[in-house]
Amino acid sequence: MTTNVTPRIRILVVDDHTLFRRGLTALLQCDPQFEVVGDAGDAGEAQRRAQVLQPDVILLDNHLPGVNGVDALPALHEAVPGVKVLMLTVSEDERDLAAALRGGACGYLLKTIEGDALSLAIRRAMRGESVVAEEMTGKLIAAYRDAAAPRAPAEPPPAAPAAPVSRLDVMSRRELDILRGIARGQGNKEIARSLGIAEATVKIHVQHILRKLDVSSRVHAAVIATEHGLG
Repeated sequence: MTTNVTPRIRILVVDDHTLFRRGLTALLQCDPQFEVVGDAGDAGEAQRRAQVLQPDVILLDNHLPGVNGVDALPALHEAVPGVKVLMLTVSEDERDLAAALRGGACGYLLKTIEGDALSLAIRRAMRGESVVAEEMTGKLIAAYRDAAAPRAPAEPPPAAPAAPVSRLDVMSRRELDILRGIARGQGNKEIARSLGIAEATVKIHVQHILRKLDVSSRVHAAVIATEHGLG
């Protein structure tokens, strides 16, 4: 009888601290769906090992000797076209976050992340989702606002009524309240507390919001909300 076996997710760990690499490798190998195929301590070694090992996912620190992780992204994508690169770093600098996403990283995680959350982030990345640490969402939105803010014209034009936005029009008042919270970088628990509802209820509404906006992550939802003044 033939049985369907789910292919294991092949992971390359890139960090300049040997003990951290070993600890992270041991943690990941506790999950039967993951296979850590190798590790590297700097960008050059990471590129060489990635080209040979052809991993599905690269967990990449930013603070590497010589070449920073964000600067190594183009070479890693060239070595393994289609690879999912997740930054795993201590840096909470929004400039590093923006540079990583512009460089093609599919996620930005902090080293304070719990093991279960890291495993989930890897699986989400393999499904093609963008994954950003909840602590960094607010900084991402702030960086987006700064970049998108128009320069003040010499003579401001008269205000015009906002055009209806179909994707927001289909949302309930409660969903819009929760979307505002997402745009402000709030987590589910904080949104639930501010609205006086259960966290489980917020999670359900968030799923509905993502579906109605046709996006796969809170980050994308937050960007859309910010674009339309819901921040």
